[in-house]
Amino acid sequence: MKMITSAQQLHQWLNLADKLDFLAPLLLRLFLAPVFLSAGLTKIAAFGSTVEWFGNADWGLGLPLPWLMAFLATAVELVGGFLLLFGLATRYITIPLMITMLVAIFTVHWDNGWFAIAPSNPDTSMAQPLAAIGIPAAENSLANSAEVGVRLNEARNILYEYGDYERLTEKGNIVILNNGIEFAATYFIMLLSLFFTGAGRLVSVDYWIVCWLNRSQHSEDSMQTASGLACD
Repeated sequence: MKMITSAQQLHQWLNLADKLDFLAPLLLRLFLAPVFLSAGLTKIAAFGSTVEWFGNADWGLGLPLPWLMAFLATAVELVGGFLLLFGLATRYITIPLMITMLVAIFTVHWDNGWFAIAPSNPDTSMAQPLAAIGIPAAENSLANSAEVGVRLNEARNILYEYGDYERLTEKGNIVILNNGIEFAATYFIMLLSLFFTGAGRLVSVDYWIVCWLNRSQHSEDSMQTASGLACD
């Protein structure tokens, strides 16, 4: 009985965290906003090259109407980044942003597997448990990790012998880019969370719009149900 009472008390204490529930969507928005703004600015800074990459089937995506596709992707990322930053129309903008991530996953990253940065040690790779139960893709990933480790060691030896290794690596270690779906999939999951929760209370424009509508229309209950934001 005492254990049940202690568990109930702990649960009540944990419920106090509800007053800070706006922090999670706020941090998701602040994390994602610069990601999409940076991606959009990169595309618009070299828009001609972006269009070529979207349309070229040999070394690019080979998509139809490449100018339109490049424009839409750039616009969604730039507009989406700003809207996420301010928490405006959050649920609406997550939809085209998630579509952009799905397009990136299946047209750019899918054939490269999961990892964005190729792991160089198969013994510590996240693919290890999956390979242990015989999943072929995980076994291939471990074999790739072993090859990556060999190549990285060769690159380090060359830099030690012919270059200033300390200066070249003072900003970070040398890695091999795998360009897998890891980052795009992570961003998709974060956007999906925002789609369900909305922008969050207090520190989003969406929240204050709902508050204003509630006061002006005297329909707080219906507005809360429709928007997913509580104005309190």
